[in-house]
Amino acid sequence: QVQLVESGGGLVQAGGSLRLSCAASGRTFSSYAMGWFRQAPGKDREFVAGISWRYISTYYADSVKGRFTISRDNAKNTVDLQMNSLKPEDTAVYYCAARSGLVTTHNGEYDYWGQGTQVTVSS
Repeated sequence: QVQLVESGGGLVQAGGSLRLSCAASGRTFSSYAMGWFRQAPGKDREFVAGISWRYISTYYADSVKGRFTISRDNAKNTVDLQMNSLKPEDTAVYYCAARSGLVTTHNGEYDYWGQGTQVTVSS
């Protein structure tokens, strides 16, 4: 069992930066692939970034590639999302998710979810 709690959301102007953090409980955190997803009002939840359990491989949606960076610290049971050059279209609730196995972009394949944190980017 893994419990996830996100933090770090807020209001920022376009071009600014935010760093989201996800704290996980559970002894087997290091064996889970981790992902960040987001959901804007009226839209489906979409994949943003993912990192393999050995943090060897990272994956990004095309819309955030070059602007966002995912990282994890297995000793601290955390996974972070550094978001730079933010745009108004990045506005959404951001969710941290975990699954055993490989990173996937399909939200239905993740076993555990956090409660989400709001990110609002003003123009």
